Amino acid sequence: MADGRFFERKGPFSIAEIAEISGAMIADGCPENLSVSDVAPLQTADENCLSFFDNRKYLDAFAASKAGACFVREEFASRAPSGMVLFLSDDPYRAYAKAARAFYQAPDANGVISDRAFVDPSAVLATGVQVDPGAVIEAGVEIGAGTHIAANAVIGRGVVIGDGCHIGAGAALSHCMIGNLCIIYSGARIGQDGFGFAMGAQGHLKVPQLGRVIIGHDVEVGANSTIDRGAGPDTVIGNGCRIDNLVQIGHNVELGMGCVVVANVGISGSTKLGRFVVVGGQAGIAGHLEIGDGARISAQAGVMRNVKAGEVVGGSPAVPMMEFHKQTVALSRLIRKKQ
Repeated sequence: MADGRFFERKGPFSIAEIAEISGAMIADGCPENLSVSDVAPLQTADENCLSFFDNRKYLDAFAASKAGACFVREEFASRAPSGMVLFLSDDPYRAYAKAARAFYQAPDANGVISDRAFVDPSAVLATGVQVDPGAVIEAGVEIGAGTHIAANAVIGRGVVIGDGCHIGAGAALSHCMIGNLCIIYSGARIGQDGFGFAMGAQGHLKVPQLGRVIIGHDVEVGANSTIDRGAGPDTVIGNGCRIDNLVQIGHNVELGMGCVVVANVGISGSTKLGRFVVVGGQAGIAGHLEIGDGARISAQAGVMRNVKAGEVVGGSPAVPMMEFHKQTVALSRLIRKKQ
């Protein structure tokens, strides 16, 4: 169970309420008047808990679980322990996520502006904005209703933040426009100078970075990630993107809707990612490339060419995944032959 010092639990919820929240179907013969009071993994759940089974490798854990209720695909329902209430779903993990969010709701901003924060008189804060101690909000800032600015965050001159956002402790935002319902985690840096120089033997002459960072709605930016502002065009992060911790996004980069960028990824300047692109951890993408809609880039890949829509690539330099696997097999055979 989640530690009550850090997480506030709602509920309990009846089986019927869970079905309505999650969109899952209650299996035949399961009583709807029972209730569950918490969520937990299969291995630690008890009869009062709701869990999920979504990966065949945990079939034994599912069969032995003491969970009172569980989300599961219909094909595995027969393997459930006796007495377990089953919620049938084609996507058990997503159904579980909906239910877990009902138990553990993100706290709303409390509308309190700390007297130990600095808020410039020209800043416009909508109803319900919370500003914690040490935060700095500079001139001309606009912050939407119900947004929370955590301790020691710095919101630079002219920044616009939408409704229902959370800006984490120690984050620094400048030269940016942020949509609604965004989460910027602790230590993130958004809108800093792009890495732009006119290089030469006489010295590297800095080029003014005159663009912005435009972030859409429902975007998450992980802890200590950095998004540089554009050099002239804007850096753009589309609606629904999820950016993990320690990611570097260069100037003029564009991410389409729903992209997922995993930890330690670097995306060089002026590269454009289409919609719903997934970039695995520690991958690097060179500048001025185009990555098509739905492309998938494996962990530690080095991308040096355009990637077509729907293509899956791996290796460094990155190649289509089947070719990468063939290269790996061929190299293994050469090594064995030499030995």
